[in-house]
Amino acid sequence: MSVLEMKVPSPGESISEVEIAQWMVSDGDYVEKDQTIAEVDSDKATLELPAEAAGIITLKAEEGDTVAVGQVVCLIDTSAERPAGSAAPKTESKPAAEPTKEEVKEEKTETVAEKPSPAPAENNSYATGTASPAAKKVMAENNIKASQVQGTGKDGRITKQDVVSAMAAGFDTAATAGWGGTREKNNEKMSMLRRKVAERLVAVKNETAMLTTFNEVDMKPIMDLRNKYKKAFADHHDINLGFMSFFTKACTEALNLFPAVNAQIDGKEMIFHDYADIGIAVSSPKGLMVPVIRNAEQMSLAEIEKEIKRLAIKARDGKITPDEMTGGTFTITNGGVFGSMMSTPIINPPQSAILGMHNIVERPVAIDGKVEIRPMMYLALSYDHRIIDGKESVSFLVKVKEMLENPERMIFGGKNPIEVLLGL
Repeated sequence: MSVLEMKVPSPGESISEVEIAQWMVSDGDYVEKDQTIAEVDSDKATLELPAEAAGIITLKAEEGDTVAVGQVVCLIDTSAERPAGSAAPKTESKPAAEPTKEEVKEEKTETVAEKPSPAPAENNSYATGTASPAAKKVMAENNIKASQVQGTGKDGRITKQDVVSAMAAGFDTAATAGWGGTREKNNEKMSMLRRKVAERLVAVKNETAMLTTFNEVDMKPIMDLRNKYKKAFADHHDINLGFMSFFTKACTEALNLFPAVNAQIDGKEMIFHDYADIGIAVSSPKGLMVPVIRNAEQMSLAEIEKEIKRLAIKARDGKITPDEMTGGTFTITNGGVFGSMMSTPIINPPQSAILGMHNIVERPVAIDGKVEIRPMMYLALSYDHRIIDGKESVSFLVKVKEMLENPERMIFGGKNPIEVLLGL
């Protein structure tokens, strides 16, 4: 018998351990080479673990286990013959679903109607099993209770496919919404990503002299420009024109004028960057992630929009890599998409500043001595006072405000077009 030991590969230089988020196969299954057998969580991203050879797999770690990089997590018997009917893991689930398709529908109908007969069977499956992390994510997104899904995994464990199959069979998700009306509690282990985020946030509060300065920006010029050119922009660049590209461009121009905001502290030295790698905070099923746009200072609005879309999709699909989330020099976060009026964002270390965007609200403001209703947004810049002085932080935010209220300044490097024409 020839046995291959599969070890956890290194996701990145600074990562020493990962967490088994979900096994995609069961103990004793026959796997093909390069087949995804597990999803592993690092403190920065979720990665797929492919089989290094074909054979029968023996699992050496459980879901939720924290394992070191280089540790053996499974064995593959490469001398085992492929079972008749090709891939065993796939063919086991399909025959079970196809001949009982009508029975599954009936079972789901009975569940919604709260008939007593199927309930014990479903509850019994949870006596020894729980939902996998991937299944929990789908259930949370669709307000589905564990008692409404039949687990087919090991010891009755609910897999992601179990939830998807239940929904595809006509599962009434509305019936599961709202409070359960019980006094039960549910303990869930924090993911490695969430634990790392918690540690970093506490460290920032304890180790930096963090302050926040505020300003407001009149969004009418940007909104008028978008309304005028959004169709032509989308037709020409095959991407929608959003607000984030304007904010990113305005920040890169302001960072060029105030390099300390783009710098960081390393021991007794300050590191200044001759480039702007802008982190864009996005919400994902795994929590807050900050993919980085490299050399944003050299990009056009269309290039920024395309890169933001590419990274955001990868983050939300769990496909983002550690390399795509490291090395940023400045971060932008948009709490406005969730309705936030004002907040004090926390610095993303080892960076020294972060810009917080908020929701756009129509408010009365004074324009040329008259009161007008304008779409206004509060901006917040949190910064490390050890490296950035108050004058620099306020001036940086004012410059961002000026360029957003005069979008043409972004084209001319922060200058007024008339001044450029006159050579001033």
